[in-house]
Amino acid sequence: MGEKTQKINQRKREAVQALKDAIQKAPTLIFTDYRGLNVAQITELRRSLRREQADYRVVKNNYAKIALRELDLPFEEAFLNDPTAIAMTRADIGPIAKALYEFTKESPLKVKGGLIEGRALEPSAVEQISRLPARGELLAMMVGSLNAPLQNLLALLGAVGGELARTLQAVAAKKAGQKE
Repeated sequence: MGEKTQKINQRKREAVQALKDAIQKAPTLIFTDYRGLNVAQITELRRSLRREQADYRVVKNNYAKIALRELDLPFEEAFLNDPTAIAMTRADIGPIAKALYEFTKESPLKVKGGLIEGRALEPSAVEQISRLPARGELLAMMVGSLNAPLQNLLALLGAVGGELARTLQAVAAKKAGQKE
């Protein structure tokens, strides 16, 4: 009987270690309650998250608590109540949060909270992140705003040069009319 207990404990330790490794590779986590989802919906959700460079895995709450404590990461106990699945990513969290909240509109999926850069976030904070533009969009907006003054300057210089050319042409035409 002692050997069986030893095997079970070893399997649990390996499962916790595998979860710790996954969390270390993808330190941005969003905790969800997947109750009510069928296999097809979970598969569809995993596909959409994979497109955003995220992994979605169902976890045992006790294993997740142990792994998070051993990694010294803060989390709310409410994150790990009821059935839990975690979206894990190293990429930008905005698109992942957006994909999860889009999925909640059509399914019983619930976001419990998140863990981003070592900070625990309530579901409302994760939802606010989902509403933000993606990183690429923000960069494009910033480049556009930096580029606007230069474009205005070029337009102004072009207008001044055009006005100068029209003035010179009018003067030339006037002098040509006076000579005749």
